[in-house]
Amino acid sequence: MMIKIDAIVREEKFEDVKEALQKIGVNGITVSQVMGCGAQRGYPEYVRGMKVDIRMQPKIKFEIVVSSEEWEEKTIRAIQEAAFTGEVGDGKIFSYEVRSVLKIRTKETGYDAIQAASTD
Repeated sequence: MMIKIDAIVREEKFEDVKEALQKIGVNGITVSQVMGCGAQRGYPEYVRGMKVDIRMQPKIKFEIVVSSEEWEEKTIRAIQEAAFTGEVGDGKIFSYEVRSVLKIRTKETGYDAIQAASTD
């Protein structure tokens, strides 16, 4: 079984999370800059003297596919520890079962498609 992990974290935690994933041996990650809001519901800001509610916060999204529940647990634990501040807005981590994976260059599928190779 393959599992996809999506983690939405604070922008300032990008390097901490990236280093934590490298430390445990997770090499294949996709990172995006995203906007979102959750429990914090944004914050008020004043623009030219007018109060404006800024509802969307800049966040970083990590997307990772791992090969087992053991790796899912290790990866989630590493992200949670690295992204934690204890404040509202620390983010969320989601995990999903992945039905299939195909490595475009080699046409490998499943487990073989997510394993790092020295030529990739």
